[in-house]
Amino acid sequence: MSRDAVLSISELHISIGRPLVTGISLDLYPGRVTGLAGESGSGKTLTSMAVLGLLPRGARVTGSIRCGDTELVGADRRTLSAVRGRRVAMVFQDPSASLHPQLSVGVQLTDHVRRHLGLSRRAARQRAVELLERVQVPEPEAALARYPHQFSGGQRQRIAIAIALACDPEVLLADEPTTALDVTVQAGILQLLHQLAEERQLAVLLVTHDLGVMSAIADEVAVMRAGVIVERAPRAALFSAPQHPYTRQLLAALPGSRLEEEPDV
Repeated sequence: MSRDAVLSISELHISIGRPLVTGISLDLYPGRVTGLAGESGSGKTLTSMAVLGLLPRGARVTGSIRCGDTELVGADRRTLSAVRGRRVAMVFQDPSASLHPQLSVGVQLTDHVRRHLGLSRRAARQRAVELLERVQVPEPEAALARYPHQFSGGQRQRIAIAIALACDPEVLLADEPTTALDVTVQAGILQLLHQLAEERQLAVLLVTHDLGVMSAIADEVAVMRAGVIVERAPRAALFSAPQHPYTRQLLAALPGSRLEEEPDV
């Protein structure tokens, strides 16, 4: 594991019938947002899912994913259960993937922290209110009694982030967390993720196909294509002087871009 990295991916290979991710390496650091960008099918979501052992049955994974001293590749169910939510949490593109439609927001938040942190019912409720307040859900006390369908899409995503943060994880995996939201709401979610990374010294992996999203908050960006990371650089360097033709193509596709698209090689 690289010095000070809280999560380190090394020579990761993923195959599901055929190779889909080929030998990628990536380190995540406290307080920093690392972007993993690429088109649909590039392998970026598979990479994030592999961290928590959430790949489809039949997937073959080799290489190493280490969280502290814990090796996650090949880990048993008990080890993964101890890591999921407690040390590494995930926010999905669609909050309905993580929010149960038939359970109140309060139940979902308090059950999570009571199971992982052993808090009393009263302490868990207070923590739930504080979390909803921090992610700027209106009227957090009243929100505990409501159900996911009673909130807007942006508010549901904020609730999903609150649940992900409930047990003070070291790493937050955010897989296309703003794709389903309109531009104004998207900006608010991105700003929240950036603030949380700094405040909580979270290591954030932001997975998206949209380099415009990366330009808002990522400290470093890795560009992925066909299962391989083709370029990695600090945000400013990547946007001002992209080195790989594929990165230049992605940047040229952004609205208002002045980059000229170049032939692929």
